[in-house]
Amino acid sequence: QVQLVESGGGLVQAGDSLRLSCAPPRRTLSRYAMGWFRQAPGKVREFVAAINRNDGSTDYADSVKGRFTISRGSAQNTVYLLMNSLKQEDTAVYYCAADPLRPLVTTGSPYWGQGTQVTVSS
Repeated sequence: QVQLVESGGGLVQAGDSLRLSCAPPRRTLSRYAMGWFRQAPGKVREFVAAINRNDGSTDYADSVKGRFTISRGSAQNTVYLLMNSLKQEDTAVYYCAADPLRPLVTTGSPYWGQGTQVTVSS
């Protein structure tokens, strides 16, 4: 079982930036494909960003391309989501996901964090 813990959410204004972090309490994430998803009130959970477990390549939802960046920490035990130029429509609970088998996690995942709330005001 892989436990993931997200942090870094909060209340910000439109145009601001936030950096979310995802780390397991007692495990390295270097062999896992990692992704970020979000779920807004009344909507289904959607893919946001992912980083490949093999070559470190990244993938993004069209709605966040050019504004969000997913990356791994130097020690490979933390995954970040840097969110710039935040918009009200980015308001959601953001979840970290990990997969030890697939190279890229852009859909369902066997391991999820508990989520962190991001609220963007006008």
